[in-house]
Amino acid sequence: MNTVIAFVVIFGALVFFHELGHLYFAKRAGILCREFAIGFGPKVFSFYRNETTYTIRLLPLGGYVRYAGEDPEMVQVKPGSHIGLQFNSIGEVTKIVVDQFDRFQDLRFVEVDSIDLEHKLEIIGTEEGTEGVSKFNVNEKAFIYSEGQGHQIAPYNRQFNSKSVGKRAIAIFAGPMMNFVLALVIFILLGLLQGTPVNDAKIGELLPKGPAQTAGLKEGDIVLSIDNKDVSKWAEVVKIVRESPSKELLFKVKRDNKVISIPITPKSETIDHKVNGLIGVYAPVEKNVFSSVKYGITETIGWTKEIVLAVGHLVSGQFSINNLSGPVGIYQVTDQAAQSGIFYLMKWAAFLSINLGIMNLLPLPALDGGRLTFFAIEALRGRPIDRQKEGVVHFIGFALLMLLMIIVTWNDIKRFFL
Repeated sequence: MNTVIAFVVIFGALVFFHELGHLYFAKRAGILCREFAIGFGPKVFSFYRNETTYTIRLLPLGGYVRYAGEDPEMVQVKPGSHIGLQFNSIGEVTKIVVDQFDRFQDLRFVEVDSIDLEHKLEIIGTEEGTEGVSKFNVNEKAFIYSEGQGHQIAPYNRQFNSKSVGKRAIAIFAGPMMNFVLALVIFILLGLLQGTPVNDAKIGELLPKGPAQTAGLKEGDIVLSIDNKDVSKWAEVVKIVRESPSKELLFKVKRDNKVISIPITPKSETIDHKVNGLIGVYAPVEKNVFSSVKYGITETIGWTKEIVLAVGHLVSGQFSINNLSGPVGIYQVTDQAAQSGIFYLMKWAAFLSINLGIMNLLPLPALDGGRLTFFAIEALRGRPIDRQKEGVVHFIGFALLMLLMIIVTWNDIKRFFL
């Protein structure tokens, strides 16, 4: 049960912050965001706030932000239609009702001659009980109702494609960017909570009943020398101990301004077919904001390089598709991380966040990187690519990604259960 909760929380957080990046910068650009969704498929939960419907959907395969103008408007009003209009105090249309009129009060009925809800924001038609044609100005945040469902209209200047290439690119890039930011924040929190390693010759946490604790070493002891060899860095302590399995070593340490000599015999342990000495001491750590931020930046950059290298190996054929993991494989590793403790789980979440950010930046159709590639082509050509053609490319890309997901999931099932 703990693994299920951990998986749901991690998945939800990664998708939430990714889509939040898209949402925030799209709204900053003035784009009307119709829906913010976690998951795909049927709605499980939804609520409406500040022009956007927030939904949780059944299938945990990702998420999306639906921008106005990317899909055909859900309700079309044609000339000759009989509609009801509701007005605000300054005479602007705030509600356009195309059916089920009895659900609304104070409607004025109009037979439409023409309607423009994108540019002029006006309805021209004949109002019931009057003679002649009238023009009705429409509020830019008016709602149109059909079958009891209301949808905010999308003037052209609120649509995604009305914005400059730069603003659209920022809104798309912001999703992967937030994954890197999330990973950075997680690593910084790890540094603050568990401390960051330092290279001082200082005794860190002791393993219970290990050789060091048994001999009398204490956390915080400063190692001055080992077998009369002066040491000043933790790496030097590790090297001497590792090269001395089952050999007694004389540690000279400083404790409470006193110098103490403590003999310790490292136990032998075979690691990678090599016998090493171990005394059961963890590296010293420090807990402060500066070192934690430094640790967060270093870890984020380091893991980013590793994942980019792995992607390069995949593209060049050095890494097999059979080694990729999907939801099942991620769940299995999440289970192992959950059993190892909260810190391992946090590291795993940070790794997944970086991975999600990098994968989304690949220049493949249906991914953020694919859309950014189209924006780059548009900027070079000086004119937009045909939206229908671009839509077909992204649809095919999405279908191929779903096929890849099925293949990877099947590989996971064979690897873990068959």
